[in-house]
Amino acid sequence: MRKLATIRKIKAIKDHPNADKLELAMVDGWQVVVKKGEFQKGDKCVYFEIDSFLPIQPEFEFLRKGGYKKLPDGTEGFRLRTIRLRKERSQGLVLPVSTFGFGDLEVGTDLTDKLNVIKYEPPVPVSLSGKVKGNFPSKVPKTDEERIQNIDENTLRQCMFGDIHLEVKEKLDGTSFTAYLLDGQFGVCSRNWDLERDENNTYWQVALKLGLEEKMRKLSEEVQIKEFAVQGELVGPGIQKNRYALSELDVYFFTFHNVDRWERDQLLLNIFTSENGLNQAPLIVNTELVREHEVFEFTIEDWLNYAEGASALNKRTEREGVVVRDIAENSFSFKAISNKFLDNE
Repeated sequence: MRKLATIRKIKAIKDHPNADKLELAMVDGWQVVVKKGEFQKGDKCVYFEIDSFLPIQPEFEFLRKGGYKKLPDGTEGFRLRTIRLRKERSQGLVLPVSTFGFGDLEVGTDLTDKLNVIKYEPPVPVSLSGKVKGNFPSKVPKTDEERIQNIDENTLRQCMFGDIHLEVKEKLDGTSFTAYLLDGQFGVCSRNWDLERDENNTYWQVALKLGLEEKMRKLSEEVQIKEFAVQGELVGPGIQKNRYALSELDVYFFTFHNVDRWERDQLLLNIFTSENGLNQAPLIVNTELVREHEVFEFTIEDWLNYAEGASALNKRTEREGVVVRDIAENSFSFKAISNKFLDNE
């Protein structure tokens, strides 16, 4: 599960170029605008990531003017998103540990549940919601890569050191789609739910249009894998304002999950999509051997800059970002979201 609220350390404090009473606090790879003098380098703090939905509590009331939201189920709270304060980007929220009366907790302590923080999910159109059959299958991992800002740069360099098979794909701005074959049963899932078969539901409409059940059963027989899932991004009319101006719904697959081995399998994803005329997420880089010095320094800033660019689906649209994976060893993966995209979200 994503850690939305954690104990962190202030990595650095910088002057705000446009405000005497504000400063820029660096928390790992995140930049947050804070009051001048509130924090010092090395201080522990409670950091709340963007996309957090904070409960109605006195500690968060100062967010009401710009962050108050009411969810479809009636839950009220405050959404954190990327904003600019006096022209400087601010991502997330930093509060002193003393705000909540915590003792000396270790850096990295997850406070998400303790502080009743949940991930903000935009309201789901009726055509996407569907009838819920059950929870998302426990045999299949949800699609949510770690953000680059949460990876320590030393760890990042170690991951990228030496010879690796690196793949970089465009992260599309749609909605998560999963189709599975488990215990002989075919099913379709949204990001959080296993959905009842319903031809009026968008997920199922697309699954039926693409003939996924037949194609997955055929592959199961050919390669002798009983249980697996394919996952991708569902994009098109009615989804995220159809950012790419597509004329019809489609899925761009990015993961083949082998349940028996509990791992991604790029080769089987290639076979499944190529033999069945299905799309994969747009490929940006695929190289057999990448050495640290041959691409760039592999800093967080490098990857955030690299995330920016035009979408392969529509050159007039800023892409959401990139997903980076070592597909040979499956040893690491992360996503870098374009700050240009977030500024216009």
